[in-house]
Amino acid sequence: MIDIENDAVKQQIVAETSKIAWRELQYFFASGMAIYVSEELDLIDVASSLVDDNKPMFEKWMQDKQIMPVPDEQARNWYDSDAMVWAVVIKPWVLVQQVKN
Repeated sequence: MIDIENDAVKQQIVAETSKIAWRELQYFFASGMAIYVSEELDLIDVASSLVDDNKPMFEKWMQDKQIMPVPDEQARNWYDSDAMVWAVVIKPWVLVQQVKN
């Protein structure tokens, strides 16, 4: 059975996801609202799980260190290399993921 409501949420998330220069997200990083999403995960699925308040899934991802506040070293590397990241806002958070090469 297709979950039409969840499908609509995912479509909206896809529409609001974009590539952005990491340097443009410094305010969110400094505020502790930039959340790193591992390349092993699908950014849209993570955002959808956040919208759905799927606490068990988030706890697992956090335990596996697949999502976390963007680590300082990662932020510095992205800043120094003028990296582009995928980002989507799920208020108050900004989920970010390195652009896959």
